[in-house]
Amino acid sequence: MKILYLIPARKGSKGLPGKNTKIIGGKPLISFSIDFALENMSHADEICISTNDENVIKIAESKGISIPFIRPEELANDTASTYDVMIHAINYYKNINKTFDAILLLQPTSPIRRKEDLVQLIEEFDSTIDMVVSVKISKENPYFSLYEENEDQLLKKCKIGNYESRQVSPKVYAFNGSMYLMNIESLMRSKISDFEKIKKIEMPEERSIDIDTPLDWILAEYYLRNENS
Repeated sequence: MKILYLIPARKGSKGLPGKNTKIIGGKPLISFSIDFALENMSHADEICISTNDENVIKIAESKGISIPFIRPEELANDTASTYDVMIHAINYYKNINKTFDAILLLQPTSPIRRKEDLVQLIEEFDSTIDMVVSVKISKENPYFSLYEENEDQLLKKCKIGNYESRQVSPKVYAFNGSMYLMNIESLMRSKISDFEKIKKIEMPEERSIDIDTPLDWILAEYYLRNENS
């Protein structure tokens, strides 16, 4: 199976300005995703960093990675979707006669991954599946602690069930943002929100950190220290 390892890293961040190149755990945040790709990809695979950030480009080139294109500005603003970024990358390689079976999305904001996570992800994937995604068990549960407001502005449980605690409620999962292995044929047909054949691999809370706020950053530093100790 040929995999396109895609790392999206646009310039600018409202929550944490310059976070992709900010030092954490002794190196720029984006280096964790780049190094993970370099350590695990096969000779048939390719790594693509979709960015418009000069500092990200310098980091990539210092690791021997050529940046295939500068991400267009219309795909580098706050309204651009990751889906559009992926389609842009797929079409770029298609135009130079390079095709892949799957695309592995590695978001720089998830720095803690292990090889065993990726091995399991790939083992769960086949051509009949739209996506295999990394998840964590959600602490919030629609059978127990999640509510919606009805037309009378009263709170009602999202899902009806006679459960006395979260522990006995059915397990629910949240995408943890770390790894998405997607069938390229499925991506070209529909958006991720329309995928119907999705499988999961479960990762623990300490490897499911997705950095978006200063508090997330502090927590990631803590988890990285434990991961490397």
